[in-house]
This record gives sequence, C-alpha cells and structure tokens, in this order.
Amino acid sequence: MTRGKMKLVRLRLHLRQRLDGWVEQLGLWMARYRMVITAMQWVVVGIYFALLIIPATLPLPNGVARMTQSLTLIAQFVFWGIWWPGVILATMSVGRLWCGTMCPEGALTEWASRFGRGAPLPAWLKWPGWPTLAFITTTLYGQLISVYDYPRPALLILGGSTLAAIVIGLLYGRGKRIWCRHLCPASGVFHLLTRMAPLYFKVDRQAWDHWQPVQLVGRGEAQLVPINCAPLVDIRRMRSSADCHACGRCAGHRNAVHLALRAPSAEILSATPASVTREEVFTLCLGLLGVATGAFHWSMSPWFVTVKEWCAQWLVSHEWWWALSNDIPWFVLTHFPETNDTFTWLDGAMILFYIAATTLVVGGGTLLASALAARVSDGTPGRWRVQALTLLPLGGVSVIVGLSMTTVTLLRGEGFQLAWINFSRLILLGGAGGWAASLAIRQVWRGRASPLRRALAIPLALAAPALVCSAWYVAFRVW
Repeated sequence: MTRGKMKLVRLRLHLRQRLDGWVEQLGLWMARYRMVITAMQWVVVGIYFALLIIPATLPLPNGVARMTQSLTLIAQFVFWGIWWPGVILATMSVGRLWCGTMCPEGALTEWASRFGRGAPLPAWLKWPGWPTLAFITTTLYGQLISVYDYPRPALLILGGSTLAAIVIGLLYGRGKRIWCRHLCPASGVFHLLTRMAPLYFKVDRQAWDHWQPVQLVGRGEAQLVPINCAPLVDIRRMRSSADCHACGRCAGHRNAVHLALRAPSAEILSATPASVTREEVFTLCLGLLGVATGAFHWSMSPWFVTVKEWCAQWLVSHEWWWALSNDIPWFVLTHFPETNDTFTWLDGAMILFYIAATTLVVGGGTLLASALAARVSDGTPGRWRVQALTLLPLGGVSVIVGLSMTTVTLLRGEGFQLAWINFSRLILLGGAGGWAASLAIRQVWRGRASPLRRALAIPLALAAPALVCSAWYVAFRVW
C-alpha cells in the first residue's frame, strides 16, 4: 500500500472514530437530559390534541379556502402531509425515535399506567397478530370514512386509538407501554422499518456481563440505577432494534449500551428464520405492500371507475336501489354533503373489493415469489420469511410515496405546481426497488442449494420487487 493510500485509510478511520464518538455522546445526552425529552413529549401532546379536536368543531372549509385561512386545512396538512410521511422516514433513518421521544400515545399510555390498577396481562392481549390486524383494520376503515380529508374521521380514528392507549395504560400499565408493545396499529410497521435504520442502540453483551459496579465513597455498598424500559425490551439480550423505542434511557448503562451506527442493510442481511416472525412478513407484504398500496391507488384508478359503473348499471337494471343510497352516517361511510362528498353502499363495497384485489395480487404475489425463491435456493423451514424481509426498502418508500399524494394535493391547492413530483417519485421507487433487488439476490446466493438452483431462484426473487414497482409505475405513468 502506498503512503498516500495509507494516509487516506488513517483519515477515514479517524473520521469514523470521531463520528462514532459524537453519536455515542448523543445517546448519553438523551439519558442525562431525560427531563428535556419528557417536556418535549408533552408539548407534542398539546399540539396533537389542539390539531385533532379544534378542527372537528369547526365548519368545513369551502373549495377555495387556503391553509392561511383554515385551521382545518393546517391540521390536515400537518397530520397527513408532514407528520405521517415524516414519521415513516424518521423510523427508517433513526429507528423508533418518534416512539420514544415524541409520540403522544406513548407518552399518555405510560403516564396513565402510573395511576392504573396494574392488572396482570391476559393471554389474549399478548397475541402477536394484534398490530398487523389493527393496521389493516384502521387502514380499511380510514378509507371508508375518508380519514385523510376530514377532521371528524381523523378525530374518530386517531382519538379512538389514543383513548384506547390510555385505557390500556390504566388497566395493565405498571409504568410500562403495554399499548405500544402489543396493540398499537403502527407498532408492527415501526417494528419492521426500524430494522433499516443506520442509527440504533447497540448492546455489548460481554461488557454487560463483566461490568463491575463502582463502590460508593463512604459506604460499603454498590449502587446501580435500574432502567425503566417502558416498551418491555430485555435490554441485556437485545440484538435487534425492532422493539427498541430509542428513548435513550438505557444509554451508558453498565457501560454496555451505546448509540451507534451501522450499515442500513446489516439487520436485514443478518436475519435468520428464528428472528423474523410470520406477523412481520404479513405486515410487510399484505399490509404495507398490499392493503396500503390499494388504499393509495383506488382513488386514482380508472379500473375502479369502470368496474363501479358496470356494477351500478347492473344494480339499476335489477332495481337494487338500496345499494345506491348515500344517506349513511359519516362514521360508517363518507357523508359530507356540504362538500358534495358522499359514499353509497356500492362505493364502500367497491373500495373494499379493490383493496382486497390489490392485496391479493401485489401482497400475495410478493409473498409467493419470496417463498418460491427461498424454496429453490435453500429449502430451510422459515427461510421464506428471511427472503421476504428484503422487500423492506420498498415497503417504507411505498408508504412515503402514497402519503405524499395528500401532501402534493394540499400544496397544489396553495398554488404550487410541482410538475417534477411524479418523476421524483419514480426515481425514489426505483432506488428502493434496486436496493430491495440487491438484498434479494444476496439472500438467494447465501442459500445452501447448488449454484445452479440459486441461479434459477434469482428471477423468482426479483419478481417480488418488480411487482411492487410495476404497481406504482402504472399509477404514476399509465393512469
């Protein structure tokens, strides 16, 4: 190695050490100034309730109103144009920092749990499928009542979730976040996306086990302040960042827990069948890539309109007038006649049918392609879950791109043209698709089958990200 290359290597090593040191100090700052983080959480709680409750009491804005004239539009933009896309992006970048430092539901359920009865957790509450079922259910219901467009549906869904979090805290908390751990509709999504985060809390198991407490001056005893891990993570044995809320309380504990950097693909490529559950894969493929994609697509799909018109003609010819009635409460189906926005029973049925069909084609297709690729390249039981996990980049980016449609609609209402947005979306999806494809190939090539079988499995593995990218290409370029 030449002298110049050696200097470059030393410089890179020095910069990495400095960066690691700054990151570790940031984690220690979070532990040292916990009161600052707590105060910030309660500020977020106040803003959350204000933007959730006040707009629901106001008249709906007319079609020409601007955000500068309507708190309702401001709340809509904050919740669905900034908040949700920002939380998804933050989870992919810095882990579940939102959960641990700013989430209103997390703060409220933990606070309520300090005053609750602390009952033992029933067996039904520990079922691992609740987050997946809750995510799918709230997504479907939100589409039926237009949660992205009106304040009362937003209050019903978000406020109902917050109320449930408080009740669970009062019943079972004991100073912990039982709601976040077992029931939160977003928990399953965050659990997945944080696996890609380059910033995470790393546990040195050897340092933990060999740590020796320092004797206190003037006393013959040792003292170690216990850590209240609100989401009930076994910190000593924590190997994945999926359950960690990144609150920073345990930073520096036993000199074994540190905020650190890693490669974004590290946890995906190191996954084993034992470390990836079926619930995670179903949340990814059926939830993020299936249900969520269908929820974002139906309102722009000409296929949806064509099938609905055919069904309406059939209903009229058979005089099934009740199916075309729109006199339905707003909390069952969208009903806001003041904005000429009302759903019929046919509309509701068609939305559910379209989302179900998208879930079957896109979500089921990615599951099938991943399972076949794993079967051909390895055959180990549970290997299909590891293979499906390679779709994580597309899962996160798909949700961000879908939510950006609300952001763009509101900004265009303010006069912004944003002619470049569709091309930017395709670039973003293409990058995520390329990342997912490279992960899929690497996982296939790690299989135990012969080189020929692994080579044959590569097209199957690539079919999964190709299917997701094709669905979005049709939405933004064909329709």
